[in-house]
Amino acid sequence: MQFDLLSPRHQLVRIMQRIYYGGMTTLSGGNLSIRDEDGTIWITPSGVDKGKLTAADMMCVYPDGTDEGLHRPSSELPFHQAIYRERPDIKAIVHAHSPALVAFSIARKLPDTRIIPQAHRVCGEVGYAPYALPGSEALGESIAKTFAQGFDAVLLENHGVVTAGQSLLEAFQRLETLDFCARTQMYALTLGKFSTLSDEQLEIFEHRDNYLPTFTPEMHSSHEREQREKLVDMVQRACERHLMISTEGVASTRLDDSAFLITPTGFDRPSIDIENIVLVRDGQQENGKLASRSVLLHQAIYEKNPDVNAIITAQSPYATAFTISEKALDTKTIPESYIMLLDTPEMPYGTQYKQPEHIAKMVAEGHPVLLLQNDCVLTTGKDLLNAFDRLEVAEFTARSLIESASIGELVPIGDNEIDDLVAKFLS
Repeated sequence: MQFDLLSPRHQLVRIMQRIYYGGMTTLSGGNLSIRDEDGTIWITPSGVDKGKLTAADMMCVYPDGTDEGLHRPSSELPFHQAIYRERPDIKAIVHAHSPALVAFSIARKLPDTRIIPQAHRVCGEVGYAPYALPGSEALGESIAKTFAQGFDAVLLENHGVVTAGQSLLEAFQRLETLDFCARTQMYALTLGKFSTLSDEQLEIFEHRDNYLPTFTPEMHSSHEREQREKLVDMVQRACERHLMISTEGVASTRLDDSAFLITPTGFDRPSIDIENIVLVRDGQQENGKLASRSVLLHQAIYEKNPDVNAIITAQSPYATAFTISEKALDTKTIPESYIMLLDTPEMPYGTQYKQPEHIAKMVAEGHPVLLLQNDCVLTTGKDLLNAFDRLEVAEFTARSLIESASIGELVPIGDNEIDDLVAKFLS
């Protein structure tokens, strides 16, 4: 589905559903808007349940100040108008009260988007707007001045966050990604210090070779079509389970010794459908499509590991906290964790871009799950379900470790017990 072809009313409904049901705002909190080329603003209404909004509820505010619709425009309309005046390039605005971002706003600190390269690419640096009364002209002036400095994501002191973009989807993706950064950073802080990426390290991410030669498939077999459906289902489930967000996460599945399917680059994950999936065969990608930036990494793993038939690289927040932390992810928590994950070594940042064969070798040496420093968790499996199961177990294990930090130190399963698990389940 091409999101931008939806009417403004339906775009506002869909994004508010993602924000509300994604736990990033409350029934009464938050507002969204879209600005048409003629200056007309489409905005969510005031005083209407955010979880039950329909297209008919959306308000239209004309350039002369008159409005049309069933309700009153959001009480925060003044700051939307102020931002649009200061930044004519902005076409959409999102305001929400994500608990993680509110936590930063009341502590008067900014979340760091340099924890993973994808996040910094989406959000850039984050601005900060001093407190002002909600709905006031002063608040609009404070926020608009900050956006005028070139920021596309602005934290509001003791309030929440505002993000903007060339489209409503882009503005939402900045909110979602910034919320991810805030949560991941807080989780990592419970483990100790965390690392961020330098300009040079961020630059590595921008120079990855996923522009493979192209070919036109003669046909799509029944097996391939079934695997496309399974791949889409896994990605959508990962988004529903908060293991991926709209801008982050890659999945692939092997078709045969020379071909695999992989998700595309730069595509809204919850909207991925079977026609968006990219077929890669003999080092060439399906004509008219662009495979994930991780395509060479996935290809290297398949070439080195004939028993691996599915790969997922995801930025699930608890597991990702370990990739930016100095503390290792200890899988000796419960039997299932060790059986599914074994030991999970961490690969240095940049290995996945510059030396994917090293990661493929680590998988071959008996590590089905790896942490990639300041990037993601990588899981492999005999099929998609197996790889996804490992991703969920990795996230649950990481969450248990982080949440137990306030209770006491981990007492791991002993070596003798590990030997028993290996003998019964892994021999």
